[in-house]
Amino acid sequence: MENFLFFVALLSASVQAFIGLAYCVSCVWEKESRAAFFSTLQFILMLGLVLALIYLERIGFFSTEAGRLLLILGLISGVVLCVLLMRKTGQNARALEGTRGAIVGDVKRVDERDVVFARNRTIRPGSEQYRAYYAMRPEYEKMDAARRKKGGPLGQPGAIDKPKDRPNIAATLSSQGIALNLSASETYQPAAHPEFKEQRVEISPQEASRRIKGYTLNLGAKQVGITKINPLWLYSKRGEIFRENWEDWGKEIEATHTYAVVFTTEMAFELVGTAPHTPTVIASMSNYAQGAFIATQLAAYVANLGYSATANHLRHYDAALVPLAVDAGLGETGRLGYLMTKDFGPRVRLAAVTTDLELVVDSPVDIGVEDFCKRCKKCANCCPSNSIPLADPTEVNGTLRWKLNAETCFDYWGKVGTDCNVCMRVCPWSHANTFPHKIIRTLISRNRLSRRLFYFMDDIFYGRKPTSKPAPQWARFS
Repeated sequence: MENFLFFVALLSASVQAFIGLAYCVSCVWEKESRAAFFSTLQFILMLGLVLALIYLERIGFFSTEAGRLLLILGLISGVVLCVLLMRKTGQNARALEGTRGAIVGDVKRVDERDVVFARNRTIRPGSEQYRAYYAMRPEYEKMDAARRKKGGPLGQPGAIDKPKDRPNIAATLSSQGIALNLSASETYQPAAHPEFKEQRVEISPQEASRRIKGYTLNLGAKQVGITKINPLWLYSKRGEIFRENWEDWGKEIEATHTYAVVFTTEMAFELVGTAPHTPTVIASMSNYAQGAFIATQLAAYVANLGYSATANHLRHYDAALVPLAVDAGLGETGRLGYLMTKDFGPRVRLAAVTTDLELVVDSPVDIGVEDFCKRCKKCANCCPSNSIPLADPTEVNGTLRWKLNAETCFDYWGKVGTDCNVCMRVCPWSHANTFPHKIIRTLISRNRLSRRLFYFMDDIFYGRKPTSKPAPQWARFS
């Protein structure tokens, strides 16, 4: 009997030691010196437990009453701990309803002209649109004018990395240009190829969904989900203008499509780790470029099947994509206002295609984000502009959620000349997608006790306010 108990105990300890070693290797690869130090100590303790078990077995300790009792108590404790950390605890009913679960009042569609990007990137001082907009929203004119004096939406690009980091800014602009080049209406709202004109493919929703998802993933997306479009998440009026199509500015955005295919792309871990420095902007813009690349091809694919489709990406949005992504089952909205996914946390960018092609919708998910974010607060504590709330979710435009202060956040962007991404970098869910972190994410997505344990351990291993990491050699900044 004691041989069986010893074997089980040794196997359990060896598995823990292996996971500890994998975590140590991961921390070294991630260039996290503090985490590497603590994970090495953790591995040494686990390895010490394995060696202690072998030693005690060799001297015959486990053949004694005390030895057998120690094995039994140790195994019982291990089983209890595993059950406590691994069992699926009560689900968040609101999360399983998607965005409908967050609606607590009257929701009004957002006018895209009011979005901080559209105001500061699109409207030209002295123009007819400028006069019309600030007559309607005079409270924004002074702060927007102050931003323009500093050089535009991002102030002086790369200002944080002085002297100006020309190579990284050059990389940023090259990626940004992809989305801009795909902002023509005939590109984001394509017609069918002449060969397939007026030839609609009769295809079942199940088959169409299977093909749409497979094609999207094949193009490079990391996740893809489908939802029926809740018209509340469509912008009410057009605010972002590219290619001088000013006749569209302020035009009503109509709900012409029923379904949205929403997908994520993963932002490079090593570049986001440098936030708020210039390499993180390369990651952002590269992902926006990838989103535009995938969305426009997917829209063309649907058009070639004989159905209407519109690509939604950095240079053309008909809808707010985070609520669509939540309803499509890609994740939940976190304290920082971004979509939180199970595998990458907030370290993703979104794009979508809306269509009248009938598809099979996915269900919203509960991965424990609301419960985790209520306790963690690391993004709020690390935010350089104090733009992320520390309090619990409140009602904002009829929905219960955390509301990022977009004005102060955007002001900080202008100060440093990047899109910051500090909140994304420090989020415990944003760590590299390595084996140990996959285990941790799986546990915290299932179990309430695991969320409490691992956000506390994240503070120990990575620090309450983690510092940014060095960039790869090719993206080093001044």
